[in-house]
Amino acid sequence: MENCDIRFKIIYVTIEETTIYNPTAVQALTCLRVCEMLSNRLLDIHLVRFDEIERYVYILAGDEMEILIFPEGNWRFNDET
Repeated sequence: MENCDIRFKIIYVTIEETTIYNPTAVQALTCLRVCEMLSNRLLDIHLVRFDEIERYVYILAGDEMEILIFPEGNWRFNDET
């Protein structure tokens, strides 16, 4: 084996972030229940996303099913068409 001279450049990065919001506990539990209901119906879950600005969980499932879960744990189908 040849003698390899490998050098690494170390880069230091500082990231300043604003407030990071997480789903509420009840919102996370509701998300789990909704995902379980969807999978029990054999629907594919394509995307689960937490919108930090609007503070809701967005789920895209099935052919075009969209579900919103709000911080209080309430959820509804998103039918913006």
